[in-house]
Amino acid sequence: MVAEPHIGVLALQGDVREHVVSLEECGARASPVRRAGELSTVDGIVIPGGESTTMSRLLEAFDLLEPLRRHLAEGMPAYGSCAGMILLAGKVLDGRPDQHQLGALDMIVRRNAFGRQVDSFEEDLDVTGVGGGPMHAVFIRAPWVESVEPAVEVLARVPETPAAGRAAGRIVAVRQGSVLATAFHSELTGDRRMHELFAGMVGAR
Repeated sequence: MVAEPHIGVLALQGDVREHVVSLEECGARASPVRRAGELSTVDGIVIPGGESTTMSRLLEAFDLLEPLRRHLAEGMPAYGSCAGMILLAGKVLDGRPDQHQLGALDMIVRRNAFGRQVDSFEEDLDVTGVGGGPMHAVFIRAPWVESVEPAVEVLARVPETPAAGRAAGRIVAVRQGSVLATAFHSELTGDRRMHELFAGMVGAR
């Protein structure tokens, strides 16, 4: 057990500060990660929302792509929200041909599945392993999970309601071992339960 896990937040683009604040409010120590050497100083990594193709290019430009892949392959816990979920997936639909994947989750995601930014969507979700009632989720140009392999545990789906439209029943939160991912932006609502779950995963290593 790690009493105060040190969790890095990939700080190339996206909601870095929001994730740092959320993690610190859960009792973790959090810091931005911009260089490969900093990966070795943290117990886990958060990959925030942003724009997945831009983040993919920046990972390569900052020489972080292969070191991050290596750390994930060696078991480093990771949590990806929105674009972070896309990057952690083994395969992405509707992505650019040159987009890099980290391959830490055995699943296929569809990029921008919920539509353009103006088509942002909110819903209350029941999340497996998270107590305290439904979680209000905010989806902004979000992906959803098309399919998962048996090793991937489905934690949440969009409820089957008229308001959900074609998103009804889609997978939006998953876990595979020490890797967690959500299609929604858990850092934007003030609900820290996803970050508490992840901090607990990191601390239990």
